[in-house]
Amino acid sequence: MKKIQTGFLVSYDYEKLKKSIPPVYEHSDQIFLALDHENRTWTGNKFEINDSFFSWIEEFDTEKKIIIYKDNFYIPELSPIDNDTRERQMLGEKMGIGNWIIQIDADEFFLDFDKFVKTLKKHDLFLDNPKKNKVQFSGFLINIYKYLDKGLLYVDDATKFMVATNYPNYKRARNTKERVIYVPHYALHETLSRTEEELAFKISNWGHKDEINSDFFKKWKLANETNYKQLKDLFYLNPKIWKSLGYFPSENLHDIKQFIIENQDLKKSDLWIFKKNFGQWFKHLFK
Repeated sequence: MKKIQTGFLVSYDYEKLKKSIPPVYEHSDQIFLALDHENRTWTGNKFEINDSFFSWIEEFDTEKKIIIYKDNFYIPELSPIDNDTRERQMLGEKMGIGNWIIQIDADEFFLDFDKFVKTLKKHDLFLDNPKKNKVQFSGFLINIYKYLDKGLLYVDDATKFMVATNYPNYKRARNTKERVIYVPHYALHETLSRTEEELAFKISNWGHKDEINSDFFKKWKLANETNYKQLKDLFYLNPKIWKSLGYFPSENLHDIKQFIIENQDLKKSDLWIFKKNFGQWFKHLFK
């Protein structure tokens, strides 16, 4: 018990797991890959996985930590977001209550997972009676908005990242709607940074399929290094969540990581985190 159990959902963007698994491998006790037994998305569309991906897992998994968990993750009567939530719940239960249950998406690349694990372990008391003391931990995502010919556009304000819990009772995707403990740890998120064809496919298959705002895709297609400062309110659900963009003149992952580490404007202040955590503690004090 009290293991670091890390889970990923395997779908049409499975190739991105080759970038998201390595940063968490060393400091995870086990890594679970949840895959629908008929290779279906949450909308019921089929996808194929090249055999070379499983060969990569076998070669990469030198410590035999990776477990492939196949199950029925598509129920036609459920909405895409409900299928999303259901799969995460099943995966969480598979990873085992009494452990730290971490769920990361294929397009999320942790920048400081070793430090995040140390932070979780400082809170191991929450694992002694998790059903009675439900909490979830939120780090922060740096969202890449779009790759360009010679650089990338990113959302210039980090967004919360519900990434870990001591008790899997997911209400909506990864959100358990229990007390949140915010921690200053960060991941790079390639949520929209795809080709136009890949993004259109994702939009038609992911959990938020029925919630996309009508102006989102038009703005995304227009955005470039010359007009990004004029574009506002860019999030695919409530547009105002992503107010504006920044530009970084490189696509090199190492350079991007270094830029994020050194750019304090992208980070949440200690005071901001303290206030949020105090508010969460007080809100759930009498629950």
